[in-house]
Amino acid sequence: MIISINPDNPQQRLINMVCEALDKGGLIAYPTDTFYGMGCDLYNKKGIQRIYQLKNRPLKQPFSIICDSLKGISQYAKVSDFAYKTMRRLLPGPYTFILEGTKLVPQIMLTKRKTVGIRVPANNICLAIVETLGRPIITTSAIHEDPYTIKEAYESSLEMIIDGGVLKPEPSSVISLIDDFPEVIREGKGDVSSFL
Repeated sequence: MIISINPDNPQQRLINMVCEALDKGGLIAYPTDTFYGMGCDLYNKKGIQRIYQLKNRPLKQPFSIICDSLKGISQYAKVSDFAYKTMRRLLPGPYTFILEGTKLVPQIMLTKRKTVGIRVPANNICLAIVETLGRPIITTSAIHEDPYTIKEAYESSLEMIIDGGVLKPEPSSVISLIDDFPEVIREGKGDVSSFL
């Protein structure tokens, strides 16, 4: 249930096990650079529905997705030159960028305005999972700061919990880059002074 993965140098054999669970529609808890997240494969409808139920969240509030690179982001969001330069400066890091989604993003993950929240966290475990899986995972806060309290809270709902150490949870800064007009939606861990 709980597997320990080295946060500095994730063991590929364990990352492969995590990706197998995701491939089968499993839900996982994993460390990011801001908090422990819970997620599933972006293209697993059942997994996405299970996370909505688990978080008791209305379908009108999509979750963010995690990509492994700027190149990955450009497949799932429309990235202007301005957005690219902005993200290149800040990613990987504790930011969620709101961009217009592409047709590759499932409808359930888009807002009414067809936007999507995208992250590239500065966390080796997280990035190794997405890179190995070959597609994004959805992300939402697990609310707890260590794998054992996550296990107590969600054990029956998660296929796997990754122990990447204790994290001091702090939300990401959320910045909309729609129409090349940066707007700070939430001030979190990432420095937003350049947008104010």
